Amino acid sequence: MEMLRVALLSWESMHSVRTGGLAPAVTGLAEGLAAEGHEVHLFTRRGDGQEEHGIVNGVSYHRCTFAPGSNIIDYCWNMGRAMVRRLAAVESFGRFDVIHGHDWHTVEALHELKQRGRSPAILTYHSTEFGRNGNAFGSWWEFHEISGKEWYGGLIADRITTVSRAMKGEIAWLYKHPEEKIHVVPNGIDPRRFQREVDPGRVKARYGIHPLAPTILFIGRLVHQKGPDLLVEAIPRVLGHRWDARFVIAGQGDMRGHLEHRARVLGVDQATRFLGYVPDGEYVDLLNAADIVCIPSRNEPFGMVLLEAWSARRAVVGTEVGGLRDNIENFRDGVKVFINPESIAWGINYVIDDPVGVRAMGERGLEKVEREFTWPKVTKRMLEIYKL
Repeated sequence: MEMLRVALLSWESMHSVRTGGLAPAVTGLAEGLAAEGHEVHLFTRRGDGQEEHGIVNGVSYHRCTFAPGSNIIDYCWNMGRAMVRRLAAVESFGRFDVIHGHDWHTVEALHELKQRGRSPAILTYHSTEFGRNGNAFGSWWEFHEISGKEWYGGLIADRITTVSRAMKGEIAWLYKHPEEKIHVVPNGIDPRRFQREVDPGRVKARYGIHPLAPTILFIGRLVHQKGPDLLVEAIPRVLGHRWDARFVIAGQGDMRGHLEHRARVLGVDQATRFLGYVPDGEYVDLLNAADIVCIPSRNEPFGMVLLEAWSARRAVVGTEVGGLRDNIENFRDGVKVFINPESIAWGINYVIDDPVGVRAMGERGLEKVEREFTWPKVTKRMLEIYKL
C-alpha cells in the first residue's frame, strides 16, 4: 500500500488536552494509521506544561498555543489559525496527502486550507450541536454559530465521515448534505484496555455495596443529552422489583446537584452512589465489577461506553437512539429501551432476572467488538475513504 502523509486536526487527544470521547477516538485512529505504516501528524491544543512537539506511539504531535479569546467561537477561530501556521511549517518537509478535521472546532482551519487549494479535505462529525442540545438552546447565539460552522464544514469538505448510520441521517437532514458524500466509519477500541481480573465483591465493597447486590453502572457526563436524570427517575421501579439493587453514577456535569436532589426526594439516595470524576484505573475496576451498564442517552451519535462495556463482557441496557440503536442487537448483546424511566427500569429488571443471560450478552458483545470495532479494522475503513 502507498504510504500516505496524513494531517489530523482535533481540539483534543489522549496526549494533549483531553475533554471527552473525541480524545480516544482521534488518538486511536492516529495510532492505527501509524501502525499501518503511514506518516501521521496530529495538530491539537497544548496543555499546561506540555511540549510543543513529541512523538507518541508513532504519531507526531504538534501542540498549538494561541490566545483563548472571550468565547468558544473565538477560541476555535484562534486555534484553527494556529493549526494552519503549524501545518504550513511542517509541510516545508513534505506536502500532506490528506487533511482530516474532526468536528466543528477545526472548520476554521479547514476553511483556510481550502482557500489555499488544499485537497482532499475530510471532515468527521462525531456529533452535532443539535444532537447535543436539541431545541433547548435554540435561541442561544453560540448554538447558531456552531451549527453554522457544522454546515459550512460539510459544505467545503471533499468527503464527510461520521460514526453511525443514525448520524449520517441526522447530518443529511440537518444540513442537506448529499448522502453519497457521507460515509460511515465507526469509532474503534482496544478491548484489552478495559479487561481486568477483579473480585467484584471487593470492588463493590469500596462503595459500601454488598458483594451480592446487583450493581448498575452509569458513566458519562451528567448532562441532559446523556440522560442520567432518566436513570435516577427509574430507580424506584427497579428497587420495587429488586430491593437490593444499587446504582453507581460516575461522571461530572451541571446536572449533578439536581440528580442528587431527585434521589433524596424519591427516597433512593441510600441505593445510589454519585462518584464524580473517576480515574481511568478506577473506572476499569468498576466496569468489570458491575452487573449491568446502563446508557440512558437522549442522543448518542455512537456511544463509546457501549464498546467499553462489551470489552469488559458487561450486559448493556441502552436507549434506542443513534449508535446504540444501530449497534445493539436486542436481547442478544444488550437490551434496547425507550427514552423514558419506565422503559429503562423495565430493561434493567429484565436483565437482573436472567443471570445466565447477563453473562451471555456480555460475551456476545465482546465477540462483536473483536469482529467489527478493533482499531485495525476501523483504520482500514478510513483508509478506503482517504483513497476515494
